[in-house]
Amino acid sequence: MNIIVLGAGAIGSFYGAKLSKLNNIILIAKKEHAVKINKNGLKMTGLEEGIFKIKADTEIREIKENTLILLTTKSYDSEKSINNIKNKLRKDTIIICLQNGLYSEDIAKKIVGNKCMVLRAITNFGAIFLEPGAVGYKNYSYTSIEKSGKSKQIADNFSKCGLNAYASKDIKYDMWKKVVFNCVLNPVTAILRIKNDGITDEKLNPLKKLIADECAEVAEKDGIKFGFDFVETINREFKGSQNVSSMQQDLTKGKITEIDYLNGAIAKLGKKYGIKCPVNEALAEIIKQMENKNQMQIFK
Repeated sequence: MNIIVLGAGAIGSFYGAKLSKLNNIILIAKKEHAVKINKNGLKMTGLEEGIFKIKADTEIREIKENTLILLTTKSYDSEKSINNIKNKLRKDTIIICLQNGLYSEDIAKKIVGNKCMVLRAITNFGAIFLEPGAVGYKNYSYTSIEKSGKSKQIADNFSKCGLNAYASKDIKYDMWKKVVFNCVLNPVTAILRIKNDGITDEKLNPLKKLIADECAEVAEKDGIKFGFDFVETINREFKGSQNVSSMQQDLTKGKITEIDYLNGAIAKLGKKYGIKCPVNEALAEIIKQMENKNQMQIFK
């Protein structure tokens, strides 16, 4: 397959490296990252190590027939990224939104309209951006792809590349589950500056329950009901994880975060449904203040 990874940061670069086993890959990345990849290859360390010879560029210059675009930008960059390529899209192009956030794929779907197929995908693979030209692979997971006539073929290809992919029976459920995990994990680890394993501290259980319960109440109003304990599941799944949440990575680098698409989105949708979400709203405000502090330091 011809695959363009649009937004090759940590997770995009990781997916590009894995998919290069069977596919023609182009990573669209920031200039320094792209230059290093073209010169030395993409270096991956951690659970898998190696140098991956992949093409990289700073923009999409053309879209060939039957190209898959893997959108791995931050959700707040989706609008700009898709608008930049809107006129290059073909009817046989497929865009897979492999992003965090509540209904973040709707941004791309609204811009693209009927120009081509847009699908949502969910992943919990852990990757960290080490430096231009290098990423770390931190934990094994899966890739859930929204069901369509092409999804099984894509999933089979991804699985052969080691990405444990499948066409989802219910992508909305998968999305909501990942969002609840992220609403607990991301802001708490970012505020406390702890690795993901730190979220399993039982002293944090009351806070985790408050966050997850608000999310689950909004999810149920949105048509999704969960039959498991989020606190227990989070404590089990993140035990021993040495990965650093994407939100903490962003704040450490002085970047804005995806909080508006996570806890902020929960509070916003909750308001629409008449459900109060004071804990998620407070967490969103704390993270926004941390972003503002970062910005103030940059301008000093």
